[in-house]
Amino acid sequence: MAPPLVFYDYIIIGGGTSGCALAATLSEGARVLLLERGGLPYNDPKITNINGFAATLSDTSPSSPSQLFISTDGVINHRARVLGGGTALNAGFYSRASRTYVSRVGWDQKLVNESYEWVENKVVFEPAVQSWQSAVRKGLLEAGVIPYNGFTYDHLLGTKVGGTIFDQTGYRHTAADLLEYAHPPNITLYLQATVEQILFRTDKLQRPKALGVVFTDKRGNKHLAFLNNGPMSEIILSAGALGSPQLLMLSGIGPTEHLKTHAIKVYLDQPMVGQGMADNPMNAIVIPSPRPVETSLIQVVGITEFGSFIESAGGSLGFDWVHGLNQQCLLQSNQTSEPAIVRTNQSTTPEANAAQINNFIAFSKQSGIILEKVSGPYSTGHLELKNRDPKENPQVTFNYFHDRRDLQRCVQGIELIKRVIESKSFSQFRYPLTPVQALINSMLTFPVNLRRKRITAAFSMEQFCEDTVMTIWHYHGGCQVGRVVDRNYKVLGVDALRVIDGSTFYDSPGTNPQATVMMLGRYMGQRILRERVSS
Repeated sequence: MAPPLVFYDYIIIGGGTSGCALAATLSEGARVLLLERGGLPYNDPKITNINGFAATLSDTSPSSPSQLFISTDGVINHRARVLGGGTALNAGFYSRASRTYVSRVGWDQKLVNESYEWVENKVVFEPAVQSWQSAVRKGLLEAGVIPYNGFTYDHLLGTKVGGTIFDQTGYRHTAADLLEYAHPPNITLYLQATVEQILFRTDKLQRPKALGVVFTDKRGNKHLAFLNNGPMSEIILSAGALGSPQLLMLSGIGPTEHLKTHAIKVYLDQPMVGQGMADNPMNAIVIPSPRPVETSLIQVVGITEFGSFIESAGGSLGFDWVHGLNQQCLLQSNQTSEPAIVRTNQSTTPEANAAQINNFIAFSKQSGIILEKVSGPYSTGHLELKNRDPKENPQVTFNYFHDRRDLQRCVQGIELIKRVIESKSFSQFRYPLTPVQALINSMLTFPVNLRRKRITAAFSMEQFCEDTVMTIWHYHGGCQVGRVVDRNYKVLGVDALRVIDGSTFYDSPGTNPQATVMMLGRYMGQRILRERVSS
């Protein structure tokens, strides 16, 4: 139970992928309060066991570690509501950002490497590559995604085996494990603690300064947490690409007219809060197999020259993923969850969706999925408040494929997947008399999103990309560097407030961002402590 009033040197909002690393690091030299709106990731086999991957995402209960949201684009998505954030829900793949990325954003390469290693020593493992992943790896090489770079965390053109946060027993190690690095006397963690508002001191002669936060516990009781007096004390938002811009707006930092619409007192007119929202498009092909496929999430990746990443999952997880779609599509058909702005001309009755998905399940019991993710992306959208409730999702638009360069990358990625499926190396996992076009056609019957399916998608790969787009949960933006925060992640125009998470990114780092988001928490924690000592 949290007391009604507490004081700390740093208040971190969000115990997720970045927040856990940041809190553990800052506790080495200061008193830290970490506020997480969800619960623990431990003792829940849906989180800790690799086989629970899809079951966690399909849980739409109010206390679920995964909170469903649907963008106005009609794509089903999720945000984390658990200590460890996205690392408690994701497919586990671990791969660093490229050196070019690190240089472009202005990070110190030596400290970046040390920060990655700090993460890797606690939560990252080399996967045991078995037959399905091996066939995908060989198929990528046969299709021309060369050279083979072996097992490495580095971002290199070609085909490689990356790291994973699942150990050899299939047990998930999340960012919450990074709190084992923390100095216990200096850190306090409150779970089920939802921050409603950041508090500011203002007067006519000074810019706003963050002083503390108001948060509620699971019983609805309100609590106050304030910063200790001192020039180095700060509130740090690490609530993710939806949560951080949402909370800035709820606290009075954002576009004035939008905030006034919701009767929110404006402390700073900041029109760029919520802008630059992007989600890397993901499209996939399901391949039924004549032989058993081992359970695996992403282990192998093909990093192409044209800006698409090819990854794969296999076995029962493909079946479970489909079952999760079953539940979510039926939920939306019954309109028992939040509505999306859906452009559709297909049947959306529960019976129609159930029939489609049951066919999918029968089709996919012995199968695997090969997917492509568009890097970047170039297409961006925006985020707006729907109401003043911090527990509710904001409204977000990603504008998938509005920039045709993303569409071109998707088409090239799908064509590459076709070549992998048709490769000699992959032949043991496909029915020889089933053409790839039949697999393409079957994807158009699966309810993978709430978007309209057009007849032309069967023979136009551009239309196929648009009609079957899904998320790979790598969305980012909303508090970008140079727009909302400076290069030290301090909120522009405000004192004692930073944002350190994926909302600051312009594009997704590496093939999968979790490595870099955890690294960023450690990296900035180190830099902040050095500033504290030097002051």
